[in-house]
Amino acid sequence: MNINWGPVVVMFLVGVIVFLAGWFARRLVDRSKIVSAEELADKIVREAQREAETQKKAAVLEAKDEWYKAKAKFEEDTQQTRSEVEKSQRQVEKREENLNRKVEFIDKKEQEIQRTEEGLKAKEKGVDERSEKLSRLIDEQNERLERIAGMNRDDAKKLLIKNMESDARLEAARMIKDIKDEARRQGDKEAKKVLTLAIQRCAADHVVESTVSVVNLPSDEMKGRIIGREGRNIRAFETATGIDVIVDDTPEAVILSGFDPVRREVARLALERLITDGRIHPGRIEEVVEKVTKELDEQIVELGEGACLDIGIHDLKPEMIKLIGRLRYRTSYGQNMLQHSKEVALICGLMASELGFDVALAKRAGFLHDIGKSIDHTMEGTHAGLGADLARRHGEEDLIVNAIEAHHEDVEPQSMIAVLVQAADAVSGARPGARRETLETYIKRLEKLEQIASSFQGVERSYAIQAGREIRIMVQHKKIDDARAEVLASAVARKIEAELKYPGQIKVVVVRETRAVDYAK
Repeated sequence: MNINWGPVVVMFLVGVIVFLAGWFARRLVDRSKIVSAEELADKIVREAQREAETQKKAAVLEAKDEWYKAKAKFEEDTQQTRSEVEKSQRQVEKREENLNRKVEFIDKKEQEIQRTEEGLKAKEKGVDERSEKLSRLIDEQNERLERIAGMNRDDAKKLLIKNMESDARLEAARMIKDIKDEARRQGDKEAKKVLTLAIQRCAADHVVESTVSVVNLPSDEMKGRIIGREGRNIRAFETATGIDVIVDDTPEAVILSGFDPVRREVARLALERLITDGRIHPGRIEEVVEKVTKELDEQIVELGEGACLDIGIHDLKPEMIKLIGRLRYRTSYGQNMLQHSKEVALICGLMASELGFDVALAKRAGFLHDIGKSIDHTMEGTHAGLGADLARRHGEEDLIVNAIEAHHEDVEPQSMIAVLVQAADAVSGARPGARRETLETYIKRLEKLEQIASSFQGVERSYAIQAGREIRIMVQHKKIDDARAEVLASAVARKIEAELKYPGQIKVVVVRETRAVDYAK
């Protein structure tokens, strides 16, 4: 069989040519794609470089902006610090000026005191010379009396003493009057200045509180629930609180009465809480009273801490702080003792500042002077003595202890701080509205004042005026002269101090006058 190979070869060659053509075409296509990819990559790289350059410039600009801001803030802080430093320097300079003025004032006072001492020495020397001269005159007179009367020295001395007794008393009274007038003028001037400044700078509220607590009721039906069946609720309440509950005809109110103000406050809060809650039975009463007692103890501590913060005392023992807080519920003549203690502390500090004493020590002594009143209803003794014992046990200075114990003159004051506490206590208790008295006590005190004044010879009439702050005495001008009037005023004042107890001070005024009356006919 003969095969025709020509067409086969031709087909093979055509296939080879087609393959080669396809291969070359594929190569050309691949090369063009590679070129395109390289161009695209170059484009991407260039764009990335441009974007990176842009971000770099933005970052540089942002960094510069932050730097400028930090620089501006630093300059502002520096300027503020410089201003504060300049302000502090001005304050320091002002304080230095104040100190210089005070030093000059003290130097001036020292010079005045020195001049006064020199004048006193000169007067003392003159008194000594006069005494010697008087002694010589007395000796000469005695010799003359012996020669004239033919009496011995003892008889002449007795006669001389008898004759000169009246004149000597009058002369002594006149000298006492002159000395007291001079001392009073100087002392009153300085004392009034200090007290006036202290009182003007101390603004205090007029606080008056009652010795009983009144609880308002929503209706009179609540009285029956408070009493309970056969009185079991009221008995449980009185047992738990130690306070008497008075249920009378007063509409929509009950009265709580007790000697302990803290327990009375616990009873008031507990009863108000029970009335609001509505569940009143023995178990609930005990639960509420216990809870209120704990809350009031915490409140007392907060009151003590707040008072210490107001006065500027920060190192009191916790027990003393709690006792200070208890004074909030203690009154004397209607005056709240915590407010009174704060007021005395402020007045003591102001007076100490004016006189150049230790202000912090004076305020501390004034603040603690009535601390004994927080426990005087549970312990025997005066509140001054109990307060001094408390201060001594809790490590207070001896000066503070003495100021507490001496503020009612139970003991002698050992420092000027103790005297300031006495004065501040009197000022706080004597200011208008600070204290109150019952009408009966008030009238008895006025009657006793007039009775004391009228008990002296030569007194014609006496009147208690100015709400008992002044006693005015009219004397018989023929029996009492000017010198004896001074002696009488002093004697009446001493007798009032010995026989009466009163807040503040009582002014004794002796009035002596001569009236000449005639008629034209």
